[in-house]
Amino acid sequence: MSVYIFPGQGSQIKGMGRELFSEFPELTAKANSILGYSIQTLCLEDPQQQLNQTYYTQPALYTVNALTCLKKAQETKITPKFLAGHSLGEYNALLAAGVFDFETGLKLVKERGKLMHQVTNGAMTAVIGLKADSIKMILEQHNLANIAIANDNSHTQIVISGQKEDIERAQGLCEQAGALMVIPLKVSGAFHSPHMRPVQEQFEGFLKKFRFAPPTIPVIANYTARPYAANDICANLVQQLTNSVRWTESIDYLLGQGETEFEEMGPGTVLTGLVQRIKNGK
Repeated sequence: MSVYIFPGQGSQIKGMGRELFSEFPELTAKANSILGYSIQTLCLEDPQQQLNQTYYTQPALYTVNALTCLKKAQETKITPKFLAGHSLGEYNALLAAGVFDFETGLKLVKERGKLMHQVTNGAMTAVIGLKADSIKMILEQHNLANIAIANDNSHTQIVISGQKEDIERAQGLCEQAGALMVIPLKVSGAFHSPHMRPVQEQFEGFLKKFRFAPPTIPVIANYTARPYAANDICANLVQQLTNSVRWTESIDYLLGQGETEFEEMGPGTVLTGLVQRIKNGK
């Protein structure tokens, strides 16, 4: 038994899904119909350099993650004990747990990507080598309370999110405080922060158009770092927009349940690396 983990934005790469689209032609066709463009062309060729734009990234990753997991299920017949996803990846975890079908999930992700793409003048930066508490103290001391901890990725890998000017100032302060690396992320919005509130209500209204089934496998929520309850689906997905991805706590919870085997379902090995850092206390 193991935990399946699904990556989010930042794991996309041109060429992803190359062996999957031809293997699942029906789902690929459904994706094209819902999106209004060829998901295969976007992922494999990216002719208009759109793959790194939030509006396109999210449906592309959701689709590749989903097909990766489906292929794994067909090949192994294994049922994981737990599921977890990082930000966008949480939708794939919910799909794998039977909360909604492929098409519903893609519609949710398409709308989420569209709304998040609309919130501009934001920025995000990864700070490596400082703990979350230290970063919070730096922000408080320099009156940067509008900056949020967006992703608590590992014990010493934290992503901060806020207005562009504030983030640029915080980058220098973190470097002065001894951060090993400060890496600006290629995003246009302050995701997982209160700056996403303008679209939160719209997304909540959109979610209410759908019916969700209780998870058949426990899914760890980014918002709570604990398993979803059957009636939490909408609330958790709405709160996820404006709150931190509590990845370190989520993995610590799973380790506390005795889980030690984690398998990443999607392109790259970003989450695999983070799990290893958390296991090592880094």
